[in-house]
Amino acid sequence: MTTVTRYGPPVGELLRDWRRTRGMSQLGLSIEAGVSTRHLSFVETGRSRPSRELILRLTDQLDIPLAERNRVLLAGGYAPAHPTHELGDPHLVPIRAAVLQILDGHNPYPAVLIDQHWHLVDANPAVALLTAGAEPHLLTPPVNVLRLSLHPEGMAPRILNLPEWRTHLLHRLRQQAAKSNDPALYELHEELRGYPGDNGRTAPVEDAASRVVIPLRYRHDGQELSFFTTTTVFGTPRDVTVAGLAVEAFFPADAATRDRLHTLGRA
Repeated sequence: MTTVTRYGPPVGELLRDWRRTRGMSQLGLSIEAGVSTRHLSFVETGRSRPSRELILRLTDQLDIPLAERNRVLLAGGYAPAHPTHELGDPHLVPIRAAVLQILDGHNPYPAVLIDQHWHLVDANPAVALLTAGAEPHLLTPPVNVLRLSLHPEGMAPRILNLPEWRTHLLHRLRQQAAKSNDPALYELHEELRGYPGDNGRTAPVEDAASRVVIPLRYRHDGQELSFFTTTTVFGTPRDVTVAGLAVEAFFPADAATRDRLHTLGRA
């Protein structure tokens, strides 16, 4: 069994903090993980050192992100369980191929590949119609797609329902930050909250799409385009990089948008 030198907070403290973040009691977690409440209490207070198997069981029940599971294992004196590869690594060739197939197949509709911090990893050509008019500093890597969307020098001036769309994105980001307990996401949320966008009221639109989902109403070359989005993630990832990837795909929410995108695609 491989052991490693421990750094940072002790393993019990990390597990306790995640348990509290998830709003679980010691009793509730002990039942789910199949361990006695007394033993869990001893682990959290440092009176008992958990085995590698117990750490894996507890982190799984707490639905801790893979990178943080590695951190908990390191704190317990064990080697990480989940590898981290670059997307261009030979190990991830099938993943890369699948992503490219999704992006290319989605044309002429926009689609982007993002990481866990909303940085742009890849995109198909149709995304250019959304980024046209944004200032160059927002398009310089690493590009954060939420910053690009809500920044007053980015897409925001052309989003016709900016207050509604801004509220949607901030709520989604807040939920992600709470689930992952990632300081970088909380910092991004605070930054985006400071951007203008709450002033003014969005004119209500009574169409089929807006009664089902919140559309992105976007002005492009004097014409309004309406989109709804879907998010695709990889099922049962074991690699830290893969676990953080998601494809955000934009679909036309009405026939006029569909026809316009196909015309632009042919051009």
